Amino acid sequence: MRVLAAMSGGVDSAVAAARAVDAGHDVVGVHLALSAQPGTLRTGSRGCCTIEDSHDARRAADILGIPFYIWDFAERFTEEVVETFVGEYAAGRTPNPCVTCNEKIKFEALLEKAMALGFDAVATGHYARLATVGGALELRRSADKGKDQSYVLASLTPEQLRHAMFPLGDSWKSEVRDEAEQRGLSVARKPDSHDICFIPDGDTKKFLEKRLGQRPGDLIDAETGAVLGHHTGVHGFTVGQRKGLGIDAPAADGRPRYVLSLEPVSGNVKVGSSANLGVQVIEADKATWPSGSALDGPTECMVQVRAHGGIAEAVAEADADGRVAIQLRDPLRGVAPGQVVVLYRRDVEAGDLVLGSAKISSTR
Repeated sequence: MRVLAAMSGGVDSAVAAARAVDAGHDVVGVHLALSAQPGTLRTGSRGCCTIEDSHDARRAADILGIPFYIWDFAERFTEEVVETFVGEYAAGRTPNPCVTCNEKIKFEALLEKAMALGFDAVATGHYARLATVGGALELRRSADKGKDQSYVLASLTPEQLRHAMFPLGDSWKSEVRDEAEQRGLSVARKPDSHDICFIPDGDTKKFLEKRLGQRPGDLIDAETGAVLGHHTGVHGFTVGQRKGLGIDAPAADGRPRYVLSLEPVSGNVKVGSSANLGVQVIEADKATWPSGSALDGPTECMVQVRAHGGIAEAVAEADADGRVAIQLRDPLRGVAPGQVVVLYRRDVEAGDLVLGSAKISSTR
């Protein structure tokens, strides 16, 4: 096949491209320029998509002997990912920009352009697996559960998955680094990027305040209604947050307070004890089904509400309008509107199967 290898400049995408070459495909490497100011997007292992990253990707492509290009997706990234992120926080929701980036940039914009240029598939360095079972394509967790990225890919459509390749799905990260070293790739020991790529210093509150300004409001005790303090904007908080609340007086029982809910219209941030953080019912909408099949009645499953962690057994049911109702067996903490909930069918032998994903609209 003609394969477009998305090369971020890291070790995973470099080895994924190398394996696509080894498999006999006609491979072309491409690095996505996602910022008009690429020098601002990395601080050590934080962030990505800098000029240095593009140079690392080019060097890897040279070693593999494949053509290499840089495509400017900065405008679309800003519109689809950054502005969506800011807008969600302004509305009191907690988004995951990595999910949005994979959906809107890597497997919509990139795949769309690749198909227009005659490529058959896009290969990436994601840790996830694809399997064809009974004629249907399934998305599954990777072999390396510690690096599994099926969560951020669960919003992809069946058509997008049909043109996707994840060469690292059956490998462990340590194996990938060793392989890169054996191939002479200079990125073999390069630190993984983490956190939000467009906030390399990790200060999300400062980033949002710069764009949204100050929107003063009150910190409210959820049980008594008492005003405990003031803040400069609900966008500086997320459900489950404990530190940095700006409350001077301790709780009556001496225990920490947590953010329980955000009210962007009134500006209120309600706080309370950890006992009130537990969620047993999740309502979600805008569901997508990677295999093409929605849930058929109440379905036993595992749900995950964060890229790493937040996993619980549940019963989920979906309607024809893409709404999903989820009853958890045991309560989960730190579940917030705006987060993505991914549903899995547990399969120890073959790797958990992604049933679908949806965006959390409310919790109880």
